[in-house]
Amino acid sequence: MITPQLRFTPPELPAAIEQLRHEVRDFIAEERRNGFLPRPNHVGMRVSFDFTRKLAKRGWIGMTWPKKYGGHERTALERYAVTEELLAAGAPVRAHWVPDRQTGPLLLKFGTEEQKLKYLPGIAAGECIFSIGLSEPGTGSDLASLSTRADRVEGGWKISGTKSWNSNSHNAQFMIALCRTEPPGEDRHRGISQFIVDLSAPGVTIRPIINLAGEHDFNEVVLDAVFVPDKNLLGELGNGWNQVSTELAYERSGPERWLSAFRLLAELTEALGIKASASGCERLGQLLAHLLTLRQMSLSIAMTLQTGHAPNLEAAIVKDLGTCFEQDLVRIARDLINSEAIDIFERARLLGEVLDHAQLWSVIYTVRGGAKEIMRGVIARGLGLR
Repeated sequence: MITPQLRFTPPELPAAIEQLRHEVRDFIAEERRNGFLPRPNHVGMRVSFDFTRKLAKRGWIGMTWPKKYGGHERTALERYAVTEELLAAGAPVRAHWVPDRQTGPLLLKFGTEEQKLKYLPGIAAGECIFSIGLSEPGTGSDLASLSTRADRVEGGWKISGTKSWNSNSHNAQFMIALCRTEPPGEDRHRGISQFIVDLSAPGVTIRPIINLAGEHDFNEVVLDAVFVPDKNLLGELGNGWNQVSTELAYERSGPERWLSAFRLLAELTEALGIKASASGCERLGQLLAHLLTLRQMSLSIAMTLQTGHAPNLEAAIVKDLGTCFEQDLVRIARDLINSEAIDIFERARLLGEVLDHAQLWSVIYTVRGGAKEIMRGVIARGLGLR
């Protein structure tokens, strides 16, 4: 048996990266001073179209894409630095996150020239919003068992089915939907294709799914014989599984898989201060060590993606470890607040607010981008263990 070689070689960060980081930090600080950004009393992402457009004007969306498609031809490490700073600050980046993180790269890799010219400049300008149409009711994390189908009709396809847990679909204009274009056979991964669906088309119904925090982020999208023209087939017919595997590598490996709850860690560190006990410092140190290790692993994947490779195995590892870290962070923060007698009602009120929000959101960390069990199955197969 040949053991696959894992690529986790962290790159050296050029000095220019630090200058870019300070640009982002100064921009965020100015936005906060001017009252354009809310207090960072939450985890995860919120939506602000104004903020997204401001980032676009600074060239911080579509950073690595070719200029002919509205991009800026900057490096993957520059994009990574901007991404880290925005997440660490709790900036409201949900509006453009999916199209910048995975829709754009997916179009660049598999899209037609017409599709690239139509959608990518709008994404880079913060005006064109995409959502992801993968999960379905009743299929759990077994994506290959999807039942949404696309049937051939004159001039295109008619798509029928339901997609669930679609982040931000209520704010999006388009969704990339994974559909069956052939009946399932012995190989369930065959006969699956991706389509660009106009969410304003007849037959599309978007229903809100309210989460435990009382927020509307997820949706159920019902597609009732929605017509999609031939030009909206993304990539090759029947190649959808390979394409979505590439797409999920973008989704699973980014810093949002371990920085979603960073505000909790930042506020916890601030509240502990210099008066923390030895055991408190030790537990905080463990969290920081895990954070820095995940960062190094994630950085290496960013460089691998830039070379055109799809590090599916490495991305699954980072996603699984990131999920464990973020859920451990909530538990440890709660324990330390009690053991260190931190007053979250007065002296560290912001920490209490972030913890309340993080406890509600931490439930979803397990399933977004693929449940733990699915990730560990991917890792086992990638390592030749099953």
